[in-house]
Amino acid sequence: MAKPLLLVAAAALIDRDKRVLITRRPPGKPMAGLWEFPGGKVKEGETPEQALIRELFEELSIDVCPTCLAPLTFASHEYENFHLLMPLYQIRTWDGVIDAREGQEIKWVRVNRLSEYPMPPADEPLIPILRDLIT
Repeated sequence: MAKPLLLVAAAALIDRDKRVLITRRPPGKPMAGLWEFPGGKVKEGETPEQALIRELFEELSIDVCPTCLAPLTFASHEYENFHLLMPLYQIRTWDGVIDAREGQEIKWVRVNRLSEYPMPPADEPLIPILRDLIT
């Protein structure tokens, strides 16, 4: 039986020191305690880019212009109750100061250390792609 498809957009925010921002899922959410690339669900009528811009403002208090979203890769992963499709965009420019608005922990991590942080299964295959891009 086919599982519902969940479309989620995510960002690899990369700072001037070539570190990547990851966020920790807070208690009470599915997969709480795991680290992930910021982003969220694409709502009906939204494009992945619109959803990502909205989510980054809601979660991290930053503004990102559409032209600053560079498509990088995607994840496709089957979970128990749904199939996740997640485009990942690299972002190197944004306006505002990053602030964890939803109580999530945030951390800037060197790309060669990302695998030290437990992530959801869909995020893990993205790490080698980021290593190739940034190193």
